[in-house]
Amino acid sequence: MLRFQIPSKSAIAKGRSLPGSFRIRPQTLDAAYVSAEEVLLSLETTEQGLTDQQASDRLAQRGFNEVTAIGTVPLTWQFLRNFGNPFVALLSGLSLISFFLGNSQGGSLILIMVVISVLMRFVQEFRSTRTVAELRALVGTTVTVLRISTQRESRRQEIPLREIVPGDIVLLSAGDMIPADVRLLSTRDLFVSQSVLSGEALPVEKFEVLPAQPSRRTRTPNRGDLTELSNLGLMGTNVISGTATAVVLATGDGTLFGSLTRKTIAQRSSTSFDRGINSISWLLIRSMLLMIPVVLLLNGLTKGDWGTAFLFALSVAVGLTPEMLPVIIAANLTRGAVAMARNRVIVKRLNSIEDLGALTVLCTDKTGTLTLDRIILERYLDVLGNPDHEVLQYAYLNSYFQTGLKNLLDAAILEHADLHEKLRVKESYRKVDELPFDFSRRRMSVILEKKSQEHELICKGAVEEMLSVCSFAKIRGEVVPLSSELMSLVSRVRNEMNEEGLRVLAVGYKQIAPEQANYQYRANDEADLVLAGFVAFLDPPKESTAAALAALQNRGIAVKILTGDNELVTRRICKWVDLNVEHAMLGSEVESMNDTDLRKVVSATTLFVKVTPLQKARVISALKAEGNTVGFLGDGINDAAALRSADVGISVDTAVDVAKECADIVMLEKSLTAIADVVMEGRRNSANIVKYVKMAASSNFGNVLTVLGASAFLPFLPMLPLQLLVQNLLYDLSQITIAFDPVDPEDLAKPRRWEAHGIGRFMLFLGPISSVFDLVTFGVLVWLLGADTVPKQALFQSGWFVEGLLSQTLVVHLLRTRRIPFFQSSPGGPLLLSTVVAMIVAALLPFSWIGSAIGLVQLPAGYFLWLGGILLTYCLVVQAVKSWFVQRFRAWI
Repeated sequence: MLRFQIPSKSAIAKGRSLPGSFRIRPQTLDAAYVSAEEVLLSLETTEQGLTDQQASDRLAQRGFNEVTAIGTVPLTWQFLRNFGNPFVALLSGLSLISFFLGNSQGGSLILIMVVISVLMRFVQEFRSTRTVAELRALVGTTVTVLRISTQRESRRQEIPLREIVPGDIVLLSAGDMIPADVRLLSTRDLFVSQSVLSGEALPVEKFEVLPAQPSRRTRTPNRGDLTELSNLGLMGTNVISGTATAVVLATGDGTLFGSLTRKTIAQRSSTSFDRGINSISWLLIRSMLLMIPVVLLLNGLTKGDWGTAFLFALSVAVGLTPEMLPVIIAANLTRGAVAMARNRVIVKRLNSIEDLGALTVLCTDKTGTLTLDRIILERYLDVLGNPDHEVLQYAYLNSYFQTGLKNLLDAAILEHADLHEKLRVKESYRKVDELPFDFSRRRMSVILEKKSQEHELICKGAVEEMLSVCSFAKIRGEVVPLSSELMSLVSRVRNEMNEEGLRVLAVGYKQIAPEQANYQYRANDEADLVLAGFVAFLDPPKESTAAALAALQNRGIAVKILTGDNELVTRRICKWVDLNVEHAMLGSEVESMNDTDLRKVVSATTLFVKVTPLQKARVISALKAEGNTVGFLGDGINDAAALRSADVGISVDTAVDVAKECADIVMLEKSLTAIADVVMEGRRNSANIVKYVKMAASSNFGNVLTVLGASAFLPFLPMLPLQLLVQNLLYDLSQITIAFDPVDPEDLAKPRRWEAHGIGRFMLFLGPISSVFDLVTFGVLVWLLGADTVPKQALFQSGWFVEGLLSQTLVVHLLRTRRIPFFQSSPGGPLLLSTVVAMIVAALLPFSWIGSAIGLVQLPAGYFLWLGGILLTYCLVVQAVKSWFVQRFRAWI
């Protein structure tokens, strides 16, 4: 919080520094309780803003307006937090136990594996963070400030949000993020959503002064009170409606947002990917914890050496742990983010790539997604449906003078620039006041003063909301009461245009006599209006929309439309783009249902019309509760809640600030075709990560079964702990390139869900096959080479070391595809190279000094002939079982 200090005028005159002006203190925030003049004085600024030089000096002093906890993380912490991964933590524990028991070789090798894994993940994370930072820099969030030019004139200026400084005067309107902690200087019907800080869903109204001034003795607000101070705007919150001018009090880490932890601020519900990867991780850990005691007891009882048996059990635990999983995930996500950037898609949250791969439902707004997002003013009609230029004139004046949330409808009206001269706008009208748009009123008004000193309130908005405040209608130049018969006629005219796919706004006005005029209008002044007529707009559908929708549906993704527009218009647009509408729901119906009832109907509903922002978020939550992975595409202020609720929030670079900040993915082009493309990239990433999990789980499970079998009849360990660790390290290193492996088309055909039971089933069916061929290898080593006695245990261990590593590496190519490897599906070049190198190292290691150092001995040439036959048969059997598995379970994980 701010320690607010009011300096004396003499201190300012003498140019002394203000040590407390920009300093954060935990006790008070005095800026809320002093006058605006005192605030400006203490911050050495004026209502006209700072000069460029002052802003530059303060930026150098205070730094960029960035929150450390949300932005950059110190490199030391980036490195250390990788040890918190469950697999890495497990390996670290095993290493410490090995050192404690005097097995320095085993402990050192495990530690090397830990360091390699952590370093690789750290490097991947560092590269991905840098890449994402570079990509995010393409998504510009700006803020409007007042700056004093060299000619001493105050001017509006758009600057990057990160460059604002204490003392800047910022201009806020609907759709803006509040860029820092600010004191409000002036407000106009300002409503702010503070849910990111307070958790309160409903927006709160803000004012330039506190409703009641408490005495200074009682002014001890704690941190939780800050959101209740109505004359403060807090960083991270967003403007729902209205306008304001404010002075920046604190930036970056000095804000309330910055003082809170990431967990407090930005915690979001776990996504499909989070839940899936956690379930698989714990499946593998449970399998390890179940097997290790059995290995320990069996070897301890049969060999009598409990110390060696314990070390061997630890080595088996390491072999069962897919410690490269974090690295494989990081490599895939980074590659995916870079690939998406080539398609003009910026990934802000890397894990969202995996959630895209699992996407089953895409919810989207209508405008700019199904349509061209290029509004054309088609008609301007009176209440009877006849062309009327006076209606256009009223609409033009309303759009021209409003300063709130400008939209494409206003832009389409303002294209009629010839009206500017015809109406002599600057000479004939002076703006008195404005009632900005908000999503409850769904209309906005400007109040203009004419030369006659008469005030005129001109209002436009959604038809239903406009009719609720109109008491009269203008017909053929005459103002008449808005009777029920006339209301029915108005509704019929509106419905006819809606059925043609036109979006309709109503325009109304009222004259306010000079003696009744005032200069502080409120929403309740929007009453007893005269309905002038309608303006109707066309937003034609994109040519690519129908094909994109078909592509999404063919890929197993249901598309649902969530819009504030009415049902008739939305149905017509859906018909144009061949989107089959099964059922439609009104926002009022959503509101009337409890969560349980809503869950029952959301899956069968295609259109949700006339929905509010909170109703959009409820629909998405209901879809998620039904087991769907949900994406939401939106770009408006009314989409912020839905973007946060979705598994994947998708926005566009032209969206309002709050939408871009809430999104996980930002597209530089708003297109369903682009989404179809990035969904495939997400599935490609998921497929390659699952490949590693399948290979590691089945191979490691098979190895444990082999160890159990060998331990039962061999008088020595089938492999030394150090050898088992080296084998596991070489295998894992060969898998890093799997991120660059191509994926078969059928594996991209439908959403990829992370399910532990599917991995477990795969492990149980495919894992034991390797054990069978391990036992065949044991037979060759025992019966043909006589390696069943203690003097020849090194020969046995060397033979199994080579066979185990070769079979594990070969099976990579068998399990990476459901097809016949090499003939029907070829691996990527990097994966082929890494596995070939691993196999060559495996064959040559027993003949090297490194092999001798870990207890391996040279193998006779005849063994390799047998080994070739064993491996060939193994590949044929795995391929056959794999084909049966796909047919039996109709799935390939």
